[in-house]
Amino acid sequence: MPFEPSHFKTDLFKTLSNPIRIQILDTLRIEERSVNDIATWLEIEPSSVSQQLAVLRSRNLVTSRKQGNFVFYSIRDPAIFKILDAALEVFNNHLVNVRDALEKLE
Repeated sequence: MPFEPSHFKTDLFKTLSNPIRIQILDTLRIEERSVNDIATWLEIEPSSVSQQLAVLRSRNLVTSRKQGNFVFYSIRDPAIFKILDAALEVFNNHLVNVRDALEKLE
């Protein structure tokens, strides 16, 4: 099967279909973080964070580096935030439409 953009996009959106993965990516917007930092920030178990980071790594969305006993993760390609920001914009536009529809019902 030849490599096609549509297949890449499908795989990317499947990877982004998990809310914890999106939250992890958002925590890495500003700086790299360790698994424990991310787990504390998101208030979830480090094992869950590690599991989701493994998926993100396998899809080349994050990269890691080891320092002593810690592994730090960062974003491989910041362009991923354009996708996440566009999704948030679509969400906000949807909310405006819902709000307008509700106001018409009052």
